[in-house]
Amino acid sequence: MTLNRHQIQGLPEFKCTILDSNQFEKLMNDAGYSMSGTAPAQGNRIKVWWVHDEYPRVESIYSPDKKKVITAYHV
Repeated sequence: MTLNRHQIQGLPEFKCTILDSNQFEKLMNDAGYSMSGTAPAQGNRIKVWWVHDEYPRVESIYSPDKKKVITAYHV
């Protein structure tokens, strides 16, 4: 649970290690990111990719129930 270890361009620094997925998605959308795809991830988690017109692509990892975002980082 390392959300606070990565800085996403266009977003304020995270002060928490996990975040409610609705809050995270609102932050991403408000910053101009769009969800571009999903895939299964290790440990039954869900991987979600985000794209932006100016910033590098972001990969985020959600909990198996997709209610929490565990980490997100530029790839």
